[in-house]
Amino acid sequence: MRTLYYSHPDFLLHATGAGHPERPARLKAIGQALEQAEFAKLIRVPAPLGTEQQVTLIHPAAHIQHLRDALPNQGRYPLNPDTVLSPGSLTAAFRAVGAVCDAVDRIMADTADNAFCAIRPPGHHAEPMQAMGFCLFNNIAIAAEHARQHYHLQRVAIVDFDVHHGNGTQAAFYHQPQVFYASSHEMPHYPGTGYPSETGAGNIVNVPLRAGDTGIEFREKYQSLILPALDHFKPQLLLVSAGFDAHRDDPLSSIRLVEEDYRWVTQALKEIAGRHCQGRIVSVLEGGYNLKALAASVAVHVRGLMGQ
Repeated sequence: MRTLYYSHPDFLLHATGAGHPERPARLKAIGQALEQAEFAKLIRVPAPLGTEQQVTLIHPAAHIQHLRDALPNQGRYPLNPDTVLSPGSLTAAFRAVGAVCDAVDRIMADTADNAFCAIRPPGHHAEPMQAMGFCLFNNIAIAAEHARQHYHLQRVAIVDFDVHHGNGTQAAFYHQPQVFYASSHEMPHYPGTGYPSETGAGNIVNVPLRAGDTGIEFREKYQSLILPALDHFKPQLLLVSAGFDAHRDDPLSSIRLVEEDYRWVTQALKEIAGRHCQGRIVSVLEGGYNLKALAASVAVHVRGLMGQ
């Protein structure tokens, strides 16, 4: 498989401060893991800067201006208790948007089969008018809307296996039946959304997991609920909010997945993409806060995308 790998030193400029779980060391750990010889065939792409036009596919201009006005010249500015800005934060955020949109462009042009975007800040909690949950812009939602607007796709699917529900992604497409959103997540847990009753225009599938659940429950929920719904939707492009914080060693969750579970879900999603959208997948980093577990889980995921 022709797999793109997006990264950029500017992602390290988003300085969240000592003790913050969403820290630059996350991408350093991923980068080291993907330098191993088995990943030599990755197509390495420096993430381009995204544009305001791309961001405003999901977020109004007022949201961008609010972040610009709050951006500090030095130190950090807390937007809320868990989301902070540093002088380099918006540069990183625009590169995250640029990465996901460029990945969509290259895959729709058939210059690659799939992509993994190692970006930060993450995005799936960012609502159209609110940065929250470590997230400034909703990268995956922007990618979906970019695909719809530029390539006139009628069915774009997003699958989110981060341990936290992607409230921002759900909010962006709650009344948009052309975008399918499925999420597996721990409940009760931050941000408090993601009940099975939240179905949007019939395009939302929320699958809560309970504290202590393992890969057994995770796989059963995918096999019985998410994968059949995804098959029924028949996506023309599959986007993945790839959060690795449901790992048993992650400090921010109580789900007990292991690397093999991420290998399994990657393969399951690849099979559906192979049936419906010529294998086209754009996977976008969300959470994952234990550095060792994150690096190992991403390596398994990318290995699967590469067909290894």
